[in-house]
Amino acid sequence: MDVEFKITKKPVNYTKALKILEKRVEEVKAGGPELVWFLEHPLTYTAGIRSKKDEILDKSIKVVKTNRGGKITLHNPGQQIVYFVLDLNRRKKDIRNLVRQIENTIIKFLNIYNIESYADKKNIGIWVKKKKISAIGIRVTRWIAYHGFSINIKNNLNDYMKISPCGLNNTKVTSIRNEKKDISNVTKNLKKIFLKALFRV
Repeated sequence: MDVEFKITKKPVNYTKALKILEKRVEEVKAGGPELVWFLEHPLTYTAGIRSKKDEILDKSIKVVKTNRGGKITLHNPGQQIVYFVLDLNRRKKDIRNLVRQIENTIIKFLNIYNIESYADKKNIGIWVKKKKISAIGIRVTRWIAYHGFSINIKNNLNDYMKISPCGLNNTKVTSIRNEKKDISNVTKNLKKIFLKALFRV
């Protein structure tokens, strides 16, 4: 598979990143290379297609609407974002398998830091001790899957207090730093595991 791996260290504006993703979707439809992009965002609250107004607790915040699946969530510095544009026409036309491989990637990644985690069928994402550490949001058009997932590494969890993240109690979130002190080689470890997962998508 022709996949471009992109790593951006400086935080990227959410709307700008979304435009880049959507442009790549059209390029992939035309036969262009797929994309896996590691990045962070500045503090941004986003609302997926299943979000509700009552999930916004602080009405003063600005919320960016997006076409990904899921409800309202946030992105902020210290949170690792992994976006992708994958052509399932060239792979398996199986959305559940894609989500399962993403879940397995995150679980294996957290294992490196000695953090036990699990997936929840009722609430999509990855959990540690009944607290959410990773969110997954995907959109599919003509079997092109895009958007991706986020993992809380060392971000400010207090930012969640202004929303009900994914419709949940905003105290039920955690991060690697909150669970363990070791947060070294995050992007390197995550890229290595996700690369292996792509062969099973």
